[in-house]
Amino acid sequence: VQLQASGGGLVQPGGSLRLSCAASGSIFVIGAMGWYRQAPGKQRELVAHITSGGHTNYANSVKGRFTISRDNAKNTVYLQMNSLKLEDTAVYYCAGSTAYWWSNGMDYWGKGTLVTVSS
Repeated sequence: VQLQASGGGLVQPGGSLRLSCAASGSIFVIGAMGWYRQAPGKQRELVAHITSGGHTNYANSVKGRFTISRDNAKNTVYLQMNSLKLEDTAVYYCAGSTAYWWSNGMDYWGKGTLVTVSS
């Protein structure tokens, strides 16, 4: 399974970006998918998860601002990020699990895409 993230860039505080992650390869094994991020000098952290059935969960820091969605027909997961803050600056990673739920952890990881929030 290969995961290719895109959509990162430079945005001003309060702005929006949409990240995309396209899966290829043995995609039938993928259950839950998610977005994680790693800011400079910090550990990687969860942003959001989504199951193939549409169940979602979010980190408290992004609830109400970010929305994860999934197009199973296109094997693509999205992260709509609104009201971006300086502290959202990070490399964002797409991940996939062979399990339906995210609680078993992620098995596949894509290369990250950099999101920089700056005035």
